[in-house]
Amino acid sequence: MGQSDGPRGTTGSGAGSGQSSGRSTRCIALIGPFLSGKTTLLEAILARTGGVLRAGSVAEKTSVGDASPEARAHDMSVALNIADVNFLEDTFTFIDCPGSIEFQYEGAAALTACDAAVVVSEPDPKRVPSLQVILKQLEDRGIPHLLFLNKIDTCKTPIRDIIPALQPASSKPLVLRQIPIWENGAATGFIDLALERAFLFRKNAPSEMVEIKASDIEQEKEARFHMLEQLADYDDALMEKLLSDLPPEKDLVFGDLSREFEDGLICPVLLGSAENGNGILRLLKAIRHEVPFVSTTAKRLKIENAKSAAYVMKTLYTGHGGKLSIARVLTGDLPDGATVSGGEAVEERIAGLFSLKGEDTQKRTLAHAGDTVALGRLDHVRTGDTLTAEKSGIVQIAGAEVPEPVLASGIGLKDRKDEVKLSSALAKLIEEDPSLVLEHNGETHQVLLKGQGEMHLRVAFERLQRKYGVVVERQKRQVPYKETIRKSTEIRGRHKKQSGGHGQFGDVVLSISPQPRGTGFTFNETITGGVVPRQFIPSVEIGVSDYMKTGPLGFPVVDVSVTLTDGSFHTVDSSDMAFRQAGRLAMSEGMPKCQPVLLEPIMAVDIAVPSEATARVNGMISQRRGQILGFDTRAGWPGWDVVSAHIPEADIGDLIVELRSATSGVGTYKAKFHHLAELTGRLADQVLVSHRDAAE
Repeated sequence: MGQSDGPRGTTGSGAGSGQSSGRSTRCIALIGPFLSGKTTLLEAILARTGGVLRAGSVAEKTSVGDASPEARAHDMSVALNIADVNFLEDTFTFIDCPGSIEFQYEGAAALTACDAAVVVSEPDPKRVPSLQVILKQLEDRGIPHLLFLNKIDTCKTPIRDIIPALQPASSKPLVLRQIPIWENGAATGFIDLALERAFLFRKNAPSEMVEIKASDIEQEKEARFHMLEQLADYDDALMEKLLSDLPPEKDLVFGDLSREFEDGLICPVLLGSAENGNGILRLLKAIRHEVPFVSTTAKRLKIENAKSAAYVMKTLYTGHGGKLSIARVLTGDLPDGATVSGGEAVEERIAGLFSLKGEDTQKRTLAHAGDTVALGRLDHVRTGDTLTAEKSGIVQIAGAEVPEPVLASGIGLKDRKDEVKLSSALAKLIEEDPSLVLEHNGETHQVLLKGQGEMHLRVAFERLQRKYGVVVERQKRQVPYKETIRKSTEIRGRHKKQSGGHGQFGDVVLSISPQPRGTGFTFNETITGGVVPRQFIPSVEIGVSDYMKTGPLGFPVVDVSVTLTDGSFHTVDSSDMAFRQAGRLAMSEGMPKCQPVLLEPIMAVDIAVPSEATARVNGMISQRRGQILGFDTRAGWPGWDVVSAHIPEADIGDLIVELRSATSGVGTYKAKFHHLAELTGRLADQVLVSHRDAAE
């Protein structure tokens, strides 16, 4: 880390050849809030290391990453972007992860096997909630990470105010490694506090080392001393030097920075501008000197003793190459053609081994520990699997938890002939993105695709059409209404039919009564004297149950008790079918007399938001006919609340869209069915009219 910013020290982007410099490839995730500039940073890194001739532009749609039609149509990352680079004879894999919370599982799955993460953020206190979501994930999973404050050239707030404002997002100390050099209100360079050297930015070129101006010396000494104090909290030797007013050796300082970063004790902070290529070389040198190697990552994942292990970060279906499993090799070597097994313990042969740069692939013959590669056609391997070539198999690494879906959309086919095609396409889509969930709702008979938000579902439907040629219509999710009764009645149902030969005769008397909410349906009988032969009583119950599937209002009936009290039979014409029909007839005549009433599902909802948004959430709940039950602090999340409420399922709908809008994209909720409640008046009338119109 003691090297100065000088001419480009790269050998080009030749990692795809499978050649090794003697040390394993390190894998670094670029992660951060939406629109923070991660993909632009990847472009700047590629340009600085010779991976591309010049940096592409996200705005001009010329970047290596975000090359898919969906990403370019929506001007946002919707999937991982992966590229290998060589820098000062070391090889690195950078994984650019989507910033939107709706696509964050992409990054969460990949992070499992990364050596470290660069968290990219603007120097803006408004980013604290978004940063906290990301930093907490990294802290909880023990992944070393540093913060790269991007767009420093447009920052108008003093850095001494920015860092304390961002600190609540991190449970680890934010250790400022650089301070900006200001000129005419703009950041024109930085002073490296560890090197005690100043650098002036040059657009898309390495910074120029200059003398520290006299006017900046006092600020530099103050900022450096604060950095050293933070490091000394974890190093007694450094603390003794500071207390004795002795200048610490640079080797001690750099050693502490490296060790405390690797141990996850601190979050170092670097500055730059990805768009202008500023601060890139200093960032790369920090990564080169301080990011641990794959052996440390394998130890963190408790896989260091395995002779052969690789973790699948992502599954991808391509139009020309079929299925690809993108995996990080953690231990051992992995040759093309090797036989491996994953979570299903099914042995399969790798049919192709590739390096990646954006959407481009490059054939290779061997992957070493540390390399991130694409493996061809492993049909039984899924995202999150741990692969091994060992015959005895391997213990599976615990990966990222798949988030629960928060929005659902019905799927309608424009052409019924595409049903088989749709089924296959959905299976591939969900295998590529496990944060999508397919549900066949047995109550509404609707096929639902569930995801992490509106944009997440929109992109999924666009991929269905582009990649798999299936044109579908998005439908509004149907609410599984029920109905019940308020009054009791007794009714006779007689089924009599004579058409030559044996006729049909069944005669029953049923007592129909309401039951307490949540009891369900019960059937009883009080037959005496054999007026209904015992062998026909189960058929009566079947007939009653048949009717309960669709009551007088058109919905399934619940919380009703039916008792068979009387009836009669014919020795020749009575049959199971006749008594089944009699039971159904009695219900169809009796139920409308029992004051049927509509029931709607009420969900128990826990909404997690930053505390400043709690009041707005309370308003959302009220507007959606919800009942606020209370709120509490979110465990382990300083500055966050969890609001608990009961909300009708019909009014949850696009709650997540409004919630994200009110919380800078970070609010979320969990919902589960709680109870059924009566729905009357105008809203009930609207539901009944809509249901009848749909049935016609």
